Amino acid sequence: MTVRMRFPAGPELPVDEVVPPPPETPLTVGDERIMDFLTAVSRRLLTPALARRHPELGSLGFFLRRRELLRGVERLRAGLDERVLAFPRGVVFHVPPANVDTIFVYSWALAALAGNINVVRVSPRSAAAADAILEVLNDSLAEADPVVARTQRMVTYGHDDAVTARLSADCDVRVIWGGDRAVTTVRRHPLAPAARDLTFPDRSSFAVLSIAGWEAAPVVARRDAVAKFANDAYWFDQAACSSPRAVFLVGDAARADAVRAEFVALLGVAARNRGSDVDAAMAVEKRVGSYGLAADGGVSRMAFPDNLVATLELDSPAAVPREWLGTGTFGFVTIAELAELVPFLRRRDQTLTHFGFDPAELVGFARELGGRGIDRIVPFGAALNFAPVWDGYDLLREFVRLVSVDG
Repeated sequence: MTVRMRFPAGPELPVDEVVPPPPETPLTVGDERIMDFLTAVSRRLLTPALARRHPELGSLGFFLRRRELLRGVERLRAGLDERVLAFPRGVVFHVPPANVDTIFVYSWALAALAGNINVVRVSPRSAAAADAILEVLNDSLAEADPVVARTQRMVTYGHDDAVTARLSADCDVRVIWGGDRAVTTVRRHPLAPAARDLTFPDRSSFAVLSIAGWEAAPVVARRDAVAKFANDAYWFDQAACSSPRAVFLVGDAARADAVRAEFVALLGVAARNRGSDVDAAMAVEKRVGSYGLAADGGVSRMAFPDNLVATLELDSPAAVPREWLGTGTFGFVTIAELAELVPFLRRRDQTLTHFGFDPAELVGFARELGGRGIDRIVPFGAALNFAPVWDGYDLLREFVRLVSVDG
């Protein structure tokens, strides 16, 4: 059994040799050698030429800036008692999805920053952005401490259960992205008794729009909000876990139709302005999904103004689909107040993007939910911004082992 070495780039390697031994000088939490390497990667990702080819890499470059990394380490340390010490967990095995090219770097970077040895499976189906990231990582090795190449591995192999089983048996933490099926499949391979899984299964995300807040906003602010919403929705073909699939209009129902009509019109313009494209096959996919939902009941009206936007006016939150219906398909529901969402939301619901609400309203709503659903409440435009706290996990803390010392 062999795997293709992607980082550090090299010839195929037997799976038995993939997990490297601990270095002579062990990595530590917030290790400067790793910090320097990630900072160099950040600088390369933020170069204008690369940003023009792959705009999504700009967010990744921002995330890897030294200031952001230091903030995470300082937050971890500030949360510990002076008699509690943080150490790396050991070996972290990452199994990211193929449809979101950048996600593997976020979890890997945090696990490396925590001082762990890492093995990342990069899917053979990953697209050009993943290849660009791997090129940047390899180019950055020239100025890095040799410990980086000795402790960090990224490999590609097909759906080979034997390889996954071997790497799972050798790790202390296994990170599984990609939906319920992927999580279930990988979990068939046992871990060592003291090891653990971090899982990121299927999630659903939505948006809330205050009718009063929209009406009070200047026209420029409305256009900017919709442009940000379009970025949330159309990156990754609306298939990312945090991409909004429905919009809840909150407030006076008598004023909702006008707000929805203006929002949808601006959304079509914003989608075209950002260069989004929906081909004929996707247009058919959207109609099939929409008519299928209508057949189940709860859809009062649907519209397909063009290939970029399809709208479904729904009777109640219960009719909102959690499954993907095709790029640019949005359900719309009018509710009187945020509290009406509490019975609808579930543990699998991840991100709620918002516009026009007072912060106190959002905090009160989160308290009313009480953790039963929604892990993130963020403004329009921030749905896809990865953060160290994700899906309810404080990731940097998940990647360390805590040792208490009582004198």
